Amino acid sequence: MSALTVRGLCKSFGGLHVTRNVDLHVSPGERRLIIGPNGAGKTTLFNQITGDLKPTSGTISLLGQDITRVPSRMRAHLGLARTYQIITLFGRDTILHNVTLALLGLSPVRWNPFVRLDRQTELIERAEAALARVGLEGMKHRALGETSYGERRRVEIAMALAQNPKVLLLDEPFAGLSVDERRDVSRLLASIPRDVTMVMIEHDMDVALEFADRITLLHFGEVIVEGSRADVVADPRTREVYLGA
Repeated sequence: MSALTVRGLCKSFGGLHVTRNVDLHVSPGERRLIIGPNGAGKTTLFNQITGDLKPTSGTISLLGQDITRVPSRMRAHLGLARTYQIITLFGRDTILHNVTLALLGLSPVRWNPFVRLDRQTELIERAEAALARVGLEGMKHRALGETSYGERRRVEIAMALAQNPKVLLLDEPFAGLSVDERRDVSRLLASIPRDVTMVMIEHDMDVALEFADRITLLHFGEVIVEGSRADVVADPRTREVYLGA
């Protein structure tokens, strides 16, 4: 069974075709890298997979289940989580509160307007465990706005991991990070067990190539190269449209 399958996925905004007949088959436990120049349709592809955008045509399957018409809010319950290219967290709240809020969205108590989050012991313990996985347990009571950009990236990853996803989408997790921060995030991603399938969009080729089992190259919304790291890097189409050679 495939972890994630996309077939014939198209998205148009009027006459602008952002994704064109995209096919993607990601095996369980795989680390897939999505590359391509700006405007290639990478984030739009993620937005369709998560349900933030409705495809013009095509299908999306998660763990063998067709989710093409499943509402975005329900896809997390089915095992899908993601991070975003632009971090949008609550800067005045603590790190722990941000991660606990991510878990609240999957909990039945989210419908109860009288629930006090600071009394949800189970959710808080799960949030603390997620922060421990990313090395931030000692900072859990710090306001998010007082952390570095790299630490916020790790908080975002903790929020996704706290949901126990089967498939994790990472949208440029190394963007804006220093060399040391990139190394920390790279080690963090390498530590995630293979029962979590990961698909990552990234521009930092040196870091990303170490991550990938297979690579998909998008150009003008189409898949033009796909294969192993060695095959994709050696392909002249990759050098032409992405590496500038």
